[in-house]
Amino acid sequence: MVRLSEQLSSARFAALQAQLNPHFLFNTLNTIAVLVRDGDRAGATGIIEHLSEVLRRTLGRHRTNEVPLHEELDLVREYLAVEQARFSDRLHVEFAIDESTLSAAVPGFALQHLVENAIRHGIARRSEAEHVTVVARRDRDMLELSVIDDGPGIDPQAAIPEGHGIANTRERLRALHGDRASL
Repeated sequence: MVRLSEQLSSARFAALQAQLNPHFLFNTLNTIAVLVRDGDRAGATGIIEHLSEVLRRTLGRHRTNEVPLHEELDLVREYLAVEQARFSDRLHVEFAIDESTLSAAVPGFALQHLVENAIRHGIARRSEAEHVTVVARRDRDMLELSVIDDGPGIDPQAAIPEGHGIANTRERLRALHGDRASL
């Protein structure tokens, strides 16, 4: 249980880093500056509010290994609201969430990491990419979460960089659910 607690702390820190990394903040602040210059005070205020909510949710997570899916989706929606302001001309997000999954327990920040990767490695890397779909459904007693983007895809030969949210999520799933979980 100590190892799992350390992984949760690591995931919380990684998510905070992802939200606070200079690239994310620079892009968000640049988007706000453009909106202010264009006289769109309401748009700039909206992005500031979404950014504030992302930070509040990230810092406010309790020391728990799992959160209800609906809570994780709230964080994802706030994160995507900021990203949609950056990619306003081309980021289209769709949620296909089975209502029966909303109370399911998921590792905190797991879905957020997947969505962040879809934006960072999919949408941001290919100007023609514009769609992200978040899916949650049940397959008998299993919860299946998917994040799909129309970006360039992952090179199956490339190694996952160390400290990456995906590797952390995979390890946390294994610790929580053993062989019953996969990523």
